[in-house]
Amino acid sequence: MEASILDEVVIIFGLSIAILFICSRLRIPAIVGFLITGMLAGPHALGLIQDTGTVGELAEIGVILLLFTIGLEFSFRNLLRIRRAVLLGGSLQVGVTILIVAAVARFIGIPWQQAIFFGFLLSLSSTAIVLSILQGRSEMESPQGQTALGILIFQDLIIIPMMLLVPILAGTDDGSGMSIPLFLATSAGIVIFVIVSAKWLVPTLLFHVARLRIPEIFLLSVVLICLFTAWLTASAGLSLSLGAFLAGMIISESEYSHEAIGAILPFKDVFTSFFFVSVGMLLNLTFLFEHLGLILLLTAGVLVLKAAVAGAATLAIGYSLRTALLTGLAISQIGEFSFVLAETGASYGLIDNGAYQAFLAVTILTMIATPFLIDGAPKAASLAMTLSLPERIRRGTIRETAPEEPRMKDHVIIIGFGLGGKNVAKAAKAADIPYVIIEMNPETVREERAKGEPIHYGDATHRAVLGHAGIRTAKVVVVVISDPSAVRRIISTARQANPHVRIIARTRYVGDIADLSSLGADEVIPEEYVTSIEIFNRILSAYLIPRDEIERFTAEVRADGYVLFRSAQAAAPGLQDLGFYRPGAEIETLRVGQDARIAGHTLAEANLRRSFGVTVLAVRRGDEVITAPSGDTTIRGGDVCVVFGPEDQIADLDRYFREKAENNTI
Repeated sequence: MEASILDEVVIIFGLSIAILFICSRLRIPAIVGFLITGMLAGPHALGLIQDTGTVGELAEIGVILLLFTIGLEFSFRNLLRIRRAVLLGGSLQVGVTILIVAAVARFIGIPWQQAIFFGFLLSLSSTAIVLSILQGRSEMESPQGQTALGILIFQDLIIIPMMLLVPILAGTDDGSGMSIPLFLATSAGIVIFVIVSAKWLVPTLLFHVARLRIPEIFLLSVVLICLFTAWLTASAGLSLSLGAFLAGMIISESEYSHEAIGAILPFKDVFTSFFFVSVGMLLNLTFLFEHLGLILLLTAGVLVLKAAVAGAATLAIGYSLRTALLTGLAISQIGEFSFVLAETGASYGLIDNGAYQAFLAVTILTMIATPFLIDGAPKAASLAMTLSLPERIRRGTIRETAPEEPRMKDHVIIIGFGLGGKNVAKAAKAADIPYVIIEMNPETVREERAKGEPIHYGDATHRAVLGHAGIRTAKVVVVVISDPSAVRRIISTARQANPHVRIIARTRYVGDIADLSSLGADEVIPEEYVTSIEIFNRILSAYLIPRDEIERFTAEVRADGYVLFRSAQAAAPGLQDLGFYRPGAEIETLRVGQDARIAGHTLAEANLRRSFGVTVLAVRRGDEVITAPSGDTTIRGGDVCVVFGPEDQIADLDRYFREKAENNTI
């Protein structure tokens, strides 16, 4: 059995790579490539895979993970914001579609029970395909993305009443199914569970899991929450996809949502591909080609009908004509849950085998058409906006807002909040530079967030975590963590996410500079020689090297990759020019005694340069500092003089400054 599964996975991946390569050359969307893979590999074409059930089970996991990631980027606040699209838009879209399809079916002589059932089948859209495409196009926050999501949520909710009505439509209801009151009570219980979990259970659980600092346990905990919630909703009669979406929303309310996204994304992409492949396997190519004309006509009719109804529903809730067209075309396909509904109807005799095959063919063709329709929708919408229509239809009655601009721009991302990260944050705050912090210690995150710091929990090696911190609009990324492996991965990920951001990284060893620079770091600061440079700066200062020369020397050392410290044979850049120092010369500070001989006399009268060979550079008197004193400057008792001269002469001058005057003579 295990070998069989492995064989099927190898076949799917190998064939998918070949077909996706061809599709990319022909500019065909990847989703279409996966559907074609399923058609070719399935039992109705090449027959490479006979057991479609195993692939279908993997596909279910893909749908669960897809909806889970959508939920992670959503929130209860967002759900309330689109409640109009869920309740009004969704009910209009489903209700009107059912009525029109049922009316057309009755017109051609189909019994009313079957006519209503066909309305059920055609009213549902593909949550997995639509949200996958919109997420890939970064349109989930757009008006059409929010409206489509709202309508799809309503469809996921209305599936269960449809399932409950199938036996009634077939006239064979034995009362063994779930009753409407029980369904409502169960749904209310799940809502309460979701609220309690989001507010208390999940944040507490993930906090203790994150404290362990073991990525595998965190990942398994997130997956468990996702699968358990999906199982819970499925057990209550709701869909798995709705449960996964709710699980994502539960975690989205905590500070661990973006770390969860980063951990889940690789698995989501793999398993979601199985969903599209499994759908393609359902298509009977022989049946399709035998009835090609009819299937194409029905496909076109379904796309036009669903786009028109969904667009009208979007207009009815107040959106503009542009949003209505974009939304209508996005959800004009038939959904994956219609397969389950069709199988249930077939078991009750509401749909025969021929109609079932035609339904499968039409559904898959509408799914294949969806990426092309979404790509072409903006042009169609722009063309429609040029028509002479009432302003109420063109502009809508509600104010549409474009996707929110990034909350921060030209900010600093600080990765790690140890001593180094805290110092960077203090400097940024003092300079009024916006910054955001990423930290892996959940206790630090909780404590600093309570203090008002813009800090988030997450592993910065995950692109999703950097995305949440605004990597695309950041000006500088500062990496101040102690894990060398993680530093490398963070630099590489950050550079891929934003080719223009300036990356400054801290490392322990100078030998890492070339490696980190090749990964994309603009500046690498090695700990082992930062101290060396500071010490050498102090030495140069003691030898009276001018400050600008010291700074130039430091810059040259850093620009040369610290070669001075790495090689014993390396010449010290610029040191030959730092020649101010002369052996025996000193700068000292001397205090003048209250009754000293010089007190009350000017520097010209004392003539210290002739008597001692010493020059007074400055005089400090209380809070006042006299720089470059002239000959007319009077020296008073208690003054502190900064003097320059030979070491032995300064010693004589020190005694002179402390000697008491006799007869007021110098």
